[in-house]
This record gives sequence, structure tokens and C-alpha cells, in this order.
Amino acid sequence: MREGTRLGFILLLTPLLLWLSLLILIPHVDMFLVSIRERVGVGKYDISLANYRTFWGEPLYLWTFARTAVMSILATIITFLIAFPVSYYIAKIARGRLQSALFLACLIPFWVSELVRTFGWMILLRETGVFSGLLQWLGLAEGPVEMLYNDAAIMVGLVYTSMLFMVVPLVTTLESLDDAVIEAGYDLGGNGWSVLREIVLPHAKPGIVSGSIVVFMLSLGNYLTPTMLGGKDSLWFTELIYSQFIVRFNWELGAAFGFMLLLLSSLIVWGMLRLTGETLEETMG
Repeated sequence: MREGTRLGFILLLTPLLLWLSLLILIPHVDMFLVSIRERVGVGKYDISLANYRTFWGEPLYLWTFARTAVMSILATIITFLIAFPVSYYIAKIARGRLQSALFLACLIPFWVSELVRTFGWMILLRETGVFSGLLQWLGLAEGPVEMLYNDAAIMVGLVYTSMLFMVVPLVTTLESLDDAVIEAGYDLGGNGWSVLREIVLPHAKPGIVSGSIVVFMLSLGNYLTPTMLGGKDSLWFTELIYSQFIVRFNWELGAAFGFMLLLLSSLIVWGMLRLTGETLEETMG
């Protein structure tokens, strides 16, 4: 019986190990090995950190990553500010079918691909789009208004494509908050702000942190939305990686950029966890 239990455990664990090794571990190890190669001739390579020195020695690369990270953090903050009241209403105020309908309304946009959703925003924001036509009809603009290919359009797209990944952990966390605790806060003389600050936000902290990590990582590694809504000059770090791999066929430098994106983003997430006092186990648990 014990051997059968052990065999069953191994069989259950095998798909997870295969997924981790084949799709995560092996590709990252291979990417690192490619990143430390330096071409010295046709088909000849040396082991070197030259590609990493190129990254740290070129101000444009550093500026692009810093800009990408800052905008990703800003997108995470805006997503939270929008998602939190929506999540609170779904979890603590809405009941029955209304609760299900509101959650479904958050889910429906993700039934189509990110490409289709991004095209939808392009239709709305272009100079012949809905918003431009509305501004002209209201007399607020004398001619067509181009709202694409700027940082604001990128931010709109990032927030929109990441909203669900902030709403779900927040709703899950807030649903576990007993209504009696909130009522007790009001009974003890608290107001809406003090109850939010002292009861709701501390309870929702794991959901806030986990949602923020997911949204930040998705925004930082997003390629489609910044390219389509920000244009070719959007200066997004994933565009540099794409350019090195596909346009310049410089796989060594592209791999170094990809590995630096992984390391620096992990460092930022670690800093967020230290700043909030959360651990990875608490956040994912």
C-alpha cells in the first residue's frame, strides 16, 4: 500500500516536473548559455560577459528598462485604484445574481485574445475613431484628434489588459472578510475611512500584493500592447529583445536582455515583498 501511494504521488508529480523543466528551467538555462557567448568568427564563440557589459554600458538600454519598469509600476497602481472599489462592491455589497453578473462582466473581455482587445482600443482612440468623433460632435475639438501612439494610450491598454488579474485575488481575499468585523468597526466609532484603513486594507493585503505582482510582471513583459498603442517609438524593453532576436538576428545580445529582464524584474518583486512585509508563501497562500 505504501509503495502504491508513493507511485501514485510520483505519477501525480510527473506532469508538474515536466512542465517546470521543459517549459521553464531548460529554456532559461539555454537562454543563459546563449547570453554568455561572444561571436569571434563564423560559427565560433567564446564564453564572455560582453553582452551584459553592452547592456550596462549603453544608456539607451538602461533608460528603456527604467522607463518600462516605471510605467509598469504606474500601471499596477492605476489598476489597483480602479480594481479595488470594483472588487469591494462585488465581494461585500453585491449579492446573488448581481454579484455573478458583475464578476462575469469583468471576465467577458478576456474571452477574446489580447490582439483583438488591443485592436478595439485602436479603433476607439485613432483620429477617425469613436472618441475623436465624439469630441468633435460636442464641439470640444475642431478636427480629428489622434489619441494613439503616446504613453497615455499605452497606459490605458496595460490597465485594461491586466484588470482581471487584480480583481480576482482582491475579490477572493475580500470575500473571506467577515461582515461582522466591518460592522464592529463602525459600532466602535469608526468611519468609512478608518474602517478601510484599519480593517479592510490589512485583510486584503495578500490579495493586493499578489495581484500587484501579477499585473506588474504582465505589464513589464508585455510586447503587443506597447507596440500597437505606443507605436514603433514607444521605447519598451520587450521591443529591444524582439529587435535583437528577430530584426538583427543577434540572439546572444537578445538572450542577455531577456535574462536581465528576468533578474531585474525578480529584484523589483523582491523589493515589493520586503517593502510590504509579505512573504512569497503568504502571498500565494
